[in-house]
Amino acid sequence: MAEAQQARTTVLRDGLHFGEGPRHGPDGRLHYSDFYAGEVHALDLTTGDDEVVVAFDGQPSGLGWLPDGRLLVVSMLDRTVRRLEGDDLVVHADISHIATFHANDMLVDAEGRAYVGNFGFDLHGLIEEVGVARLMEPGFEPVGASLALVRPDGSVSVAAEDLKFPNGMALLPDPTGESASGNVLVVAETVAFRLSSFSVDRNGSLQNRRVWADVREFGIVPDGIAAHGDGVWVAPALQAAAFRVTEGGTVTHRVETTQPCFAVAVVDDHLVCLTAPDSHPAVVKPERLGKIEVYDLG
Repeated sequence: MAEAQQARTTVLRDGLHFGEGPRHGPDGRLHYSDFYAGEVHALDLTTGDDEVVVAFDGQPSGLGWLPDGRLLVVSMLDRTVRRLEGDDLVVHADISHIATFHANDMLVDAEGRAYVGNFGFDLHGLIEEVGVARLMEPGFEPVGASLALVRPDGSVSVAAEDLKFPNGMALLPDPTGESASGNVLVVAETVAFRLSSFSVDRNGSLQNRRVWADVREFGIVPDGIAAHGDGVWVAPALQAAAFRVTEGGTVTHRVETTQPCFAVAVVDDHLVCLTAPDSHPAVVKPERLGKIEVYDLG
């Protein structure tokens, strides 16, 4: 493993319940969700100015944009993707027939196709029942979940099946040239401790599933991920750090954070880490202990 680059993150924002879904928005700002505030924010990394873009009576997670600039927001609890029309979030797609528990992270490509993950099962309920250590055991086989594909018109289909808690995603150029679109989709399978990849067809369908990186030996429970060159930055959920990983499972960089990191984004030359003391609602819902930490990659 690469030597740790000692924590030089700057805490740019605190007072969050639990931040998720960070994305570099079309206006240049960092957009992110705060689960238990029911809010989507936009943050200027230069000035620190933070704006509530939209709030609703729900739990937002993954974010993305249609080609015309309209914002898409994952609504976790009712398992829908919402679309911002003016000041209102309307239902863009209902994935409740595919998602078997809370919907979570999302990646929207340049054509407006959205890939949406879901828990697959009650993660926190299972942790309360068997403990985190049980999930870490190599023989533990969690319930699989399907990855949803939402097309720009709101139609929904299954993109891939039996993923172990499909979570953060990133698009990378296909070095083999075998993918019809020229890209591969890398998906974090959180409770399998691995990153899997798929060749992306021109119509957005996924083919040729394979293990892109197994990160169990590093104790990485991959949550959010973000593309960076030929690799991805990974939020490891149970560690106060972020890791840069390349295909095959090589860790090239490790950046320490002030508390466990659950989501990451790359904005220009900055690594953005969304951190919190825990992910359990009982810990983070009643408090505002979440932070946005920034590390200069330049």
